[in-house]
Amino acid sequence: MTFLLTLIYFIFIMGIIVFIHEFGHFIFAKKFGVYCYEFSIGMGPKIYSFKRKNDETTYSIRLFPIGGYVSMAGEEVEVDENIPLDKRMQSKKWYQRVLIVTAGVIMNFLLAFILLIVVGLLTSSPISNTTISKVDSNNPAYQSGLKKGDKIVSVEGKKVKNVEILSLELQTHKGKAVDLGIIRDNEKQNIKVKPLIEKQSGTDIYKYGFSLTTTTNKGIISAIYFSFNKIVGIINQMVWVVIYLFTGVLGLNSLSGPIGIFNVVGTTASTGMVNVVYLIAFLSINVGFINILPFPAFDGGRLLFLVIEKIKGSPVDPKLENTIHNIFFYLLLLLIVVVCYNDILRIFR
Repeated sequence: MTFLLTLIYFIFIMGIIVFIHEFGHFIFAKKFGVYCYEFSIGMGPKIYSFKRKNDETTYSIRLFPIGGYVSMAGEEVEVDENIPLDKRMQSKKWYQRVLIVTAGVIMNFLLAFILLIVVGLLTSSPISNTTISKVDSNNPAYQSGLKKGDKIVSVEGKKVKNVEILSLELQTHKGKAVDLGIIRDNEKQNIKVKPLIEKQSGTDIYKYGFSLTTTTNKGIISAIYFSFNKIVGIINQMVWVVIYLFTGVLGLNSLSGPIGIFNVVGTTASTGMVNVVYLIAFLSINVGFINILPFPAFDGGRLLFLVIEKIKGSPVDPKLENTIHNIFFYLLLLLIVVVCYNDILRIFR
């Protein structure tokens, strides 16, 4: 796929995800009467903007399609005296502020849920489990003694209940031999397997040589179950990714930034629209999950300060909160730079 076509897909996909996230914040802010200065898709220099009649908000499209924002009165420390008190965010009820802060995440998960139902309807809702359906005789799994029908229940002693966690656990061992706990004929066994390592786009791919059992069912009920099951599995996987990042099991080079996502978009778009729809859902779950983490500069960080306010019975000093958010925002920018640097290194390996 050409660079230009990949760029178009990238802008389209990120635009949808950013729009739905910011629209969540925006629609609840408007519903509760908060004055909104600007609704922006993208970051950086402004490309295009307009205002609707009898609407105070400026609607903008900015150059870099990797984020967006809704600028609301009362969100920052500075008080705009031109805005009535009842239209500032700080004046709203606690539950209203909670909904405004979390609405973006809710919309991301809702978008993913709907798109995965569509994927389920188009693909007969394929759901995989950790039971082996096929073993390639030319790969390490066969040579190690794995057989069709073996159910993988653990990797190096850690229980795995779904394919997302199984995939993550195999990845964390970075090509080393792993001890797989399996159930065969109702008995627990352990088999050591070392994968083959291949390079794809500068990234190590570990091939163990076995396939997992997949069941398919048609119909809307099956599609809903497929969507819910997939979201739960991806979130479960992401929780462990965060844990492993903090404990050092995974390094920062395990993460992908905008450049890495750009490459994935190009590869996925060439395989058909169903996979593109799945990718939008997957990235939307990622954006929602990351934003709800209780770290300053994220929506989850703002929610954390609201919870602290509720517990202590009074707001956190706005200047202190704003300073903490700003510090973490710059740390986040530094992290993005590091991740992008790693993405570039992967391309030229």
